[in-house]
Amino acid sequence: MKVSHKFIDGSAVFDEDNLVSCAGLVPVMTLAGHTRLSDLLTEKVSITTTKVASGAANPAPKLLTLIAGMCAGADSIDDIDLLRSGGMTHLFGGVYAPSTVGTLLREFSFGHARQLESVLREHLIALTARVEILPGVAEQALIDIDSLLRPVYGHAKQGASYGHTKIAGKQILRKGLSPLATTLSTADSTPIITGMRLRAGKAGSGKGAGRMVTQAIVTARAAGATGALVVRGDSAYGTRSVISACLRAKVYFSLVLAKNTAVQRAIDSIPNNAWAPVRYPGAVRDPDTGAWISDAEVAETTYTAFASTKAPVTARLIVRRVKDARYPDALFPVWRYHPFFTNTTAPVADADITHRRHAIIETVFADLIDGPLAHMPSGKFGANSAWVLCAAIAHNLLRAAGVLAGGGHARARGATLRRKIVNLPARLCRPQRKPILRLPTHCPWSDAWIRLWTNTIGQSPPTIA
Repeated sequence: MKVSHKFIDGSAVFDEDNLVSCAGLVPVMTLAGHTRLSDLLTEKVSITTTKVASGAANPAPKLLTLIAGMCAGADSIDDIDLLRSGGMTHLFGGVYAPSTVGTLLREFSFGHARQLESVLREHLIALTARVEILPGVAEQALIDIDSLLRPVYGHAKQGASYGHTKIAGKQILRKGLSPLATTLSTADSTPIITGMRLRAGKAGSGKGAGRMVTQAIVTARAAGATGALVVRGDSAYGTRSVISACLRAKVYFSLVLAKNTAVQRAIDSIPNNAWAPVRYPGAVRDPDTGAWISDAEVAETTYTAFASTKAPVTARLIVRRVKDARYPDALFPVWRYHPFFTNTTAPVADADITHRRHAIIETVFADLIDGPLAHMPSGKFGANSAWVLCAAIAHNLLRAAGVLAGGGHARARGATLRRKIVNLPARLCRPQRKPILRLPTHCPWSDAWIRLWTNTIGQSPPTIA
């Protein structure tokens, strides 16, 4: 491809008042209106004591401006200015300047962030009532909990401290902030965020996990998860607080236990004939028996956790063992053992597969890192807490928009949804005072855009129908 015209100085002029760079925000923010996002922000977010006069005035439209900017790809406060370019101010009212939004964010404290977390949960419930974002949720739903460490630099970030993270399979110390998140998903859906909380970088991964799981279970039930509910997590969450929260709520758990001598004794007690091959990357079927031939095997035993406390818990300890690749020529197999503790009733191989799919929460983290959580934009911890929660709301809103767009968009990455649905250029025309968006001809994803428009606005846009 090559340029087909000869341009000179002055050929590019920024003078088009009716050009819209993010036409997809019209159906996306219409969906936000249908799910009462503005009303929820008005009802729940209240900042009475401010550092700057009028800094916390009108929080709902300011936060909506931030969420809309995140849906369009903003990963810093200054990026919100995109919403004030060209004809965007004709499409939307109540669009605030980045400096105004930043002033509001700096007014947030720990308690105000909890208000915004309540908005996240209530809006998720409203989204599931409006859009079938979780197909099959009434039969079985899955709650995943995990944390990540977002790196920060310099000395101005409140709460920034050195925490453990894993890069290329190696544990390292890195300075940053650590959001803790819970997600809700089904076998046929991508995860949506039920709760998110920012913590200091040095915070233990399991800090506050019991309360987060309790809130996630309540939210999942309100969102329609009336059937089986399974809470999954790695070794940081195989704790008494998380398991007790699951037992109180009468839901299943599938959690990794930290390795100790008691767990090792339970693993050693499993007889050799109890191990069964399971499907694993690289596994193949035996043509004669139909069994899996792989370097992974599973078995189970009964284990009592927290035996020295007043509330011991007895359940299944399912162990997956994999041949250690570091010893390919060993005379006898050298195994690596991966145990997890569960009270589910599924067969051992199915329970192992269900537990391994806990890694789906990493797709949510990848979306957030590729979008609003590319940076922690403020030096104030409260502002970054509000930023993280607005990012979660924007993530859920985009997920619902992808479902309404249909096809592969229901499971598409956030960057794909922004590119194909949100960041679609258009020209705003108003013949006879009737607003019309004129979009590019031969747009390769116009069908998905029309489906989203029809499912939110209620009629097809005449310019691309």
